[in-house]
Amino acid sequence: MTNKVQKLERHLFSYGGNVYAVLDGAAIPELLDQLYQSQPEFECLYRGELDPDIAAVAPYLVRLDASTPFVGWLLQHGWEKYWGIFAISEADIGTMRRHFRKFLTVHDHAGRPLLFRFYDPRVLSLYLLTCTNAESAVLFNAVKEYIVAGTNPNTAVHIGVTPIGVKLTESWYD
Repeated sequence: MTNKVQKLERHLFSYGGNVYAVLDGAAIPELLDQLYQSQPEFECLYRGELDPDIAAVAPYLVRLDASTPFVGWLLQHGWEKYWGIFAISEADIGTMRRHFRKFLTVHDHAGRPLLFRFYDPRVLSLYLLTCTNAESAVLFNAVKEYIVAGTNPNTAVHIGVTPIGVKLTESWYD
């Protein structure tokens, strides 16, 4: 594991609580192999028995444990590729799955359902900045803070909610 990955890992796990990742299977071809090999605690955000083609591209919620090789692999290979988002929470994985499942589908102006890829860090950051206080409260319900890769490879963007709205803070972890 590189020094950079170790610093990023310390940064992510320095906030207390559980650290979760919501990962985009469509962006990570080897995600299922890594999950089954490393065996972190994880749940697919889609319900039911999935066709293998769908399972391969589905979003997955993973509770990260700093002592597992999966975390090093994820940070080494995926941080700068925007593979997903990180969330700090006191909740268990079941509660977090129910929380995140609420955001998988949105409706357009005609009421048609659309998949909402909130787990793409570029989408989440922009979307949260457009939310009303009530909307952001729903997105943060079980989450203390979201963390995503910054535009600079050595930064992390922390997304929190304040009484006046969403606040993004970029910090150096290097």
